[in-house]
Amino acid sequence: MLDCTPKEHKERNSGGAINPAKTCQPLGAMYAALGIHGCLPHSHGSQGCCSFHRMHLSRHFREPAMASTSSFTEGASVFGGGANLKTAIKNVFAIYDPEVMAVHTTCLTETIGDDIPNIIKSTEVPEGKIVIHANTPSYVGSHITGFSNMTKGMVSYLAEATLSVKREQVNIIPGFVNPGDMREIKRIVKVMGIKSIMFPDTSGVLDAPMTGKFTMFPQGGATVAQIKDSGNSKLTLALGRFASSDAAELLVQKCQVPATTLKTPIGIKATDALLVALRRAFAQEVPYELEEERGQLVDIMTDTHFHFHGKQVGIFGDPDIVTGLTELVLSLGMKPVHILTGTPGGAKGSVTGSFEEEIQAMLASAGVTANVKSGSDLFTFHQWLKNEPVDLIIGNTYGKYIARAEDIPLVRVGFPVLDRSVHSYLPIVGYRGAMRLIESISNALLDRADRDAADEDFELVM
Repeated sequence: MLDCTPKEHKERNSGGAINPAKTCQPLGAMYAALGIHGCLPHSHGSQGCCSFHRMHLSRHFREPAMASTSSFTEGASVFGGGANLKTAIKNVFAIYDPEVMAVHTTCLTETIGDDIPNIIKSTEVPEGKIVIHANTPSYVGSHITGFSNMTKGMVSYLAEATLSVKREQVNIIPGFVNPGDMREIKRIVKVMGIKSIMFPDTSGVLDAPMTGKFTMFPQGGATVAQIKDSGNSKLTLALGRFASSDAAELLVQKCQVPATTLKTPIGIKATDALLVALRRAFAQEVPYELEEERGQLVDIMTDTHFHFHGKQVGIFGDPDIVTGLTELVLSLGMKPVHILTGTPGGAKGSVTGSFEEEIQAMLASAGVTANVKSGSDLFTFHQWLKNEPVDLIIGNTYGKYIARAEDIPLVRVGFPVLDRSVHSYLPIVGYRGAMRLIESISNALLDRADRDAADEDFELVM
């Protein structure tokens, strides 16, 4: 990768993305569908698409990601994939016997214009079985958009308002986070003494225990009954605007369940906001167990403040995760100077604001200026780093090439993390998750400092 000025970079990169900081919608839809108990995701397109998405999920989670495909050939590309999907629905229920089949589309079927709802309606589905779908064209949005669309599909097909008085329970739409994060969010809500329905919920699916026996559909995931009952809940909390808010808004329209959109609860401020929202809606006091965790986190932040103060950091990844990480590093006294996501960032000036507006507002309140961009790529991020180096990078596995080239420590956070293991079991959300992130960031900075000191000692000896 060559050095260039911002103007030269704009001229070189105006025709497309170079190493985009995202992947396509169907992967996010597949991940969301795996968060339904007894569900088999179905990729309506070519076999290669399904294979790539399964492989990517399996490499990140180190677990098998089960899914089926319509296996398009040249004939389906010309005449449409209706016959393929009808055959697939029949075969999937006959062979694998899932409770739910969640169909998502790919580039090819979106381009030829398959009418998925009518194909499903005209197909004989076995009694007691359910087929849902989401349109997920790969050339629009990102895997976060696909996750959002499939979650909306769950609400559209399944959620029902059957009671005149709402139940004292909360819907949690967790966003595109790891199973360990979903477990931690459920634990926090349970400690608050509040009944919850989380969907999608990949805990117990992509972090299922080894039992010595193969299970096609693990015990985890949100059940169909739970998702249906989400229409009777008192409140929906959408954790992460880009991945979760659309489904929450659809629940408002369809079932009149009030919704509140919060940041993904990364760091002390966002976790506080989650607890405040629960406390206000359900008149519950925050128990000492959570107060103790918060106090420990504050103690850690105080004890380690000198590790972080004034350190410059570059952050990239999915927008909801990047927003949470930005707020966390600001609370640690660090200076984020490069902030980028590959997901398109929403409309400027809209009611919720764009990704850039939200990040810039956070930076302005801290008196910090930074490069901020959505819908961008890692080529841009690399050029920013060349023009203004930082002390630390936070992002997914693909940042390792930039970190290696520029000799900058990398803390791996987000999706995908392909060259490390165990991360999907350990949360980055909540007070406990913040402790883990602080440890990772601190260790990366201290390792760099130790190495630099060793180099200086070597030079003095020589």
